[in-house]
Amino acid sequence: MKKRKNIITVAIDSPAAAGAGTQAKYIAKEYNLLYLDTGKIYRLIGKLKLSSGKKFNYNFIKNKISNIKIDQLNDKELISDEIAKYASIVAKNNNIRKLVKNFQLNCAYNPPKKYSGSVLDGRDITSVIMKDAMFKFYITANLNIRAKRRYMEFKKLKKKISYKEVLKSLRKRDYFDKNRKHSPLKKTQDSILINTSKLSKKACFKKIKKIIDYKIKT
Repeated sequence: MKKRKNIITVAIDSPAAAGAGTQAKYIAKEYNLLYLDTGKIYRLIGKLKLSSGKKFNYNFIKNKISNIKIDQLNDKELISDEIAKYASIVAKNNNIRKLVKNFQLNCAYNPPKKYSGSVLDGRDITSVIMKDAMFKFYITANLNIRAKRRYMEFKKLKKKISYKEVLKSLRKRDYFDKNRKHSPLKKTQDSILINTSKLSKKACFKKIKKIIDYKIKT
């Protein structure tokens, strides 16, 4: 795979609802980086499996992935529990994982020339996809705080779900992410730990920006 030289590469791993996506977007905007929410790719494929019926096969997915546009990953339907279930099913397919990995690697190391680099967030970015990233962060937060944040997101979307249901879902998701067979969520030794439990979005970004600026300017 062709790699662009002298670009900024930022890798972020985190459990669900820890604020990694928000911080990745801030980083992308501040440093003119391509942003990719890697988990959304599997959700998009999960949505395709749900809607495509018999057309859903390896060649169909290969064609779809090669033509993915980043804007497609902003589809609000992708956060639904039903699509999440299908996403977890397709994520177990090794052939699909290889296709997705290649797509992620291309975004990470060969972003369009208009960008100064890339920032990817997910579950295995620091440990698998971008092992040699210039910056590696592990963003986390207390489970109850994450559940409250996700619950508030659902309320804004007018989804009927209780806080207890969200908490239970996140606890189950954490277990799966950390114990799955392929690329489990873990903090690598060279990742910088950022706990957002007591930090506002802006305070968290200020902390991250200080780290990035120091390395870029020295």
